[in-house]
Amino acid sequence: QVQLVESGGGLVQAGGSLRLSCAASGRWFSIDAMGWYRQATGKQRELVAMITRGGSTNYADSVKGRFTISGDNAKNTVYLQMNSLRPEDTAVYYCNGRVRVPSTFLVSDYWGQGTQVTVSS
Repeated sequence: QVQLVESGGGLVQAGGSLRLSCAASGRWFSIDAMGWYRQATGKQRELVAMITRGGSTNYADSVKGRFTISGDNAKNTVYLQMNSLRPEDTAVYYCNGRVRVPSTFLVSDYWGQGTQVTVSS
């Protein structure tokens, strides 16, 4: 089993910053990628940013230049530095891990419990 535990959400004023962290624990053959999704009230869950094991990154257009994803492979942890936050960034942010499990070597998606980010205007 794989567990993802997020931390770092909260309430911040527009223009402010927050840093989210997500630590993975459990058993796996490899973690191929980790990232962040978000879901605002009444909207579908959307990709925010993703980083592969090799360090390649991918961002949603709406956060490019404001958010930075990084990872610490030794700690199995991924971070999301969010700067210049806007009210439209308000959402529940979910950590995602694409993990290759040892029993099948197939890649499965695992999710954290979510952390609320609220940006006030």
